[in-house]
Amino acid sequence: MTLPLNAGKYSRSFITDLPADLSTPEARYFKQTIVKFPEEGVYIYSFLKGRMIYADGWEEVVGYKDDEISMLQIVNMTCPEYAPFVDEVNDKALMFIHTKTEELDKYSFLIEMKKMHKDGREIPIVGRVGVYEILNGKAVSIIGRFQVNRSLTFGKVMRYAAFGPEKDAFEDELNKTLFYKYVISHKEKEALAMVAKGYSFKEIAQIVNVSQSAIEKRILPLYKRFEVKSLTHLVSFAYDNHILP
Repeated sequence: MTLPLNAGKYSRSFITDLPADLSTPEARYFKQTIVKFPEEGVYIYSFLKGRMIYADGWEEVVGYKDDEISMLQIVNMTCPEYAPFVDEVNDKALMFIHTKTEELDKYSFLIEMKKMHKDGREIPIVGRVGVYEILNGKAVSIIGRFQVNRSLTFGKVMRYAAFGPEKDAFEDELNKTLFYKYVISHKEKEALAMVAKGYSFKEIAQIVNVSQSAIEKRILPLYKRFEVKSLTHLVSFAYDNHILP
């Protein structure tokens, strides 16, 4: 499996290299009202204005000042081995959001990845991006939170999760259209963790309140994706690649 040559083309067509003007009343308001945690960079990007409209904490996280960080920079600073997957998730998530007109502010997605610090270091990051502002049933701005997490251990497998009113449909769409081979969603990881604890597919289905066939659809495709031959091999692969703690 390989990624298409145009991975990231869709989402990149909506972003620019323009940083935020932090002297505006809007930016000062965000500074007063948006909570930021230690070692966390926060941004708000406006599709309407075609630029960042707020940034805070980025020098601590990746070495770039808040008034110089841009949306394009954040995308481009992903470490090479993670960039194709991140580009593809960005594309598919934005495409999914563009099909929705209701409860848009409840949708977000999370990715574990590495970003390149300005000084060349690799920084383990948990990034979460969600819809911030809606106008006439369309997402017109997004908010991103990228926090350093030094406890992350990376193997071959990319980990992500989707959130929102149609969470399962969101993850299914990402799974269906992602081309990156080594990837696992939150619900797949949840089911796999229960398998590792000895639960049967039927028992897992009862616990998470779905059908047994739904659980099978979460587990069985992992055999081909991770090139394993048995459930035991799959669980072993999961531990070896830090999917399971």
